[in-house]
Amino acid sequence: MLTSLGSVELTSRQNALVMASPLRILQLSDPHLLADPGGVLKGRAPRALLRHGLAQALAQLRASGESPDRLLISGDLCQDESWGGYVRLAELLPDEIGAPLLMAGNHDHPQLLRAALGRRARIAPGLWPLPGSPGWSLLALDSHCSGREGGRLDRSQWTWLEGVLSEPEGGPLLVALHHPPVAIGDPVFDAIGLQEGERLMARLSASQRVRGVVFGHVHQHWQGCLPGRPEVPLLGCPSTLIGYGPVQPCPLGRAADPGGRILELGEEGEIRHRLLRWSALERP
Repeated sequence: MLTSLGSVELTSRQNALVMASPLRILQLSDPHLLADPGGVLKGRAPRALLRHGLAQALAQLRASGESPDRLLISGDLCQDESWGGYVRLAELLPDEIGAPLLMAGNHDHPQLLRAALGRRARIAPGLWPLPGSPGWSLLALDSHCSGREGGRLDRSQWTWLEGVLSEPEGGPLLVALHHPPVAIGDPVFDAIGLQEGERLMARLSASQRVRGVVFGHVHQHWQGCLPGRPEVPLLGCPSTLIGYGPVQPCPLGRAADPGGRILELGEEGEIRHRLLRWSALERP
């Protein structure tokens, strides 16, 4: 039987564990939604697959006694760049995770995205503190370039980014964008990556605040690191719609399946990450 003192000590330990728990971000990417709720793309139904992916990812986390604190969807939200497509996205976003973090990809219409979801979601570009984490912020970049499949950052965004990274007193940063800032080893995707990717990588590597970089676009798991900083992960996310490649072997042996990633932001500025996969729905 626990004494009253023992009960107090146990509660204190439990509180310490709760305070030390990492902040968890569920990253999904490239759903390629359509205005038509029953629309089909590449033989698959994007809306049903995103709904299925969200349910599967949350179920996998809850089975481990975990839950995400934030949802990040890293671009190519709406294949037909339509108001209806963003309405479909709004219908699927879970309320219990809080304001989602969204960014436009090459298959997006940034103005419609902001008009449809700007009051409900955080939309790149932006720098957002992550409540519940020990000083972490998300630095979300907008790499959308109208009329092009490849990405770029405009001059004003470079200026803003320089100001953020030059602030010495800030906490750790997780950087997110749609287009990969490095060549991943796939000729197709390497031709439509981020312009001036080397410049961005050099600037991020020089900032000790940057502790991780995540991107979408490539529809596959990919893992590297910042140049000269092997402790800082550089991570490509699978798509909820369909897998491409892979350039690197899937750690779960399921490269063709839809997937996502869980990112855990720790109190010492470290990032732990875990790949998630689930079976696709064929023409649900």
